[in-house]
Amino acid sequence: MPLPDELSALASRVSNWGRWGDDDQRGTLNLIDAEAVRRGAACVRRGESFSLAIAMDVDGPQTDGPGAPGRLNPTLRMKYVNVAFTGDPADFTTTDDLLELSMQAATHIDALSHAGYEGLLYNGVSAEVVTEAGAARLGIEHVGPIVTRGLLLDVARLHDVAQLPEGHVIGGEDLDAAVAATGTAVMSGDAILVRTGQMAVLQDGRKDDYRIHAPGFGVGAVEWFHDHDVALVANDTYAFEIYPPEHADAMMAVHMLDLRDVGLTQGQLWYLDDLATDCANDSVYEFLLSATPLPVTGAVSGMVAPVAVK
Repeated sequence: MPLPDELSALASRVSNWGRWGDDDQRGTLNLIDAEAVRRGAACVRRGESFSLAIAMDVDGPQTDGPGAPGRLNPTLRMKYVNVAFTGDPADFTTTDDLLELSMQAATHIDALSHAGYEGLLYNGVSAEVVTEAGAARLGIEHVGPIVTRGLLLDVARLHDVAQLPEGHVIGGEDLDAAVAATGTAVMSGDAILVRTGQMAVLQDGRKDDYRIHAPGFGVGAVEWFHDHDVALVANDTYAFEIYPPEHADAMMAVHMLDLRDVGLTQGQLWYLDDLATDCANDSVYEFLLSATPLPVTGAVSGMVAPVAVK
């Protein structure tokens, strides 16, 4: 089904196709220039680090419940254990392990090959570049290092709630108000991390509720991200965007517009609660963000263990 007319018009307005050349495979990450990196480094004042990743294990957020896309939680297997390298168990021994998982199973970012519509991906690339062998273009390996200034927008705290209610659509008004609450401004090349508080639902063990009854971004946020030249956006929800969908006739409209038209790298399942508490305590919402994904050739998403340093 094609996009509704109003969303097609928005797609045209926010399109970054050709902005960084016809062969570009990085989209908005091109906005992270040397100045953006130095701006991030200047945010390190106390030297305290915050992990923004959830645990990677079999008790992860994936289930066989309603709306589940068949993703696998990480499963660790030992290839061999305490093998004597020389044959002498008193000498050097070694252990190796294997990991089986879906690349979107835990904290991750989406490659620009992850979503498209009308047969096209970002920059007019044919969706046919993605085959059983992976993505021949726009794969996660083209992302490269992500090091820039991060800015936490705590929309849950903005509304004075522990977590936003299901059905809460985050648009430009929420984002403007959350930026104002930080006392700073968004700059080109920034990474924006948006806390909804939804991670508490997952921590309570209500995995299906976490996934399918969630607040998230609406299409109004897409225009905001584009107009503020944001390099990366991540939040603490499963679907990134509002779910159930805001538009019944465009099920994953934010994914479609962000990834295919804006070329915006987006992250999901990020753990933001500890960072948010610290930001509220010291009223400093900016930090150095390091969030480089595993460069798996041809992958359409990448596992990442982001770190915020204040």
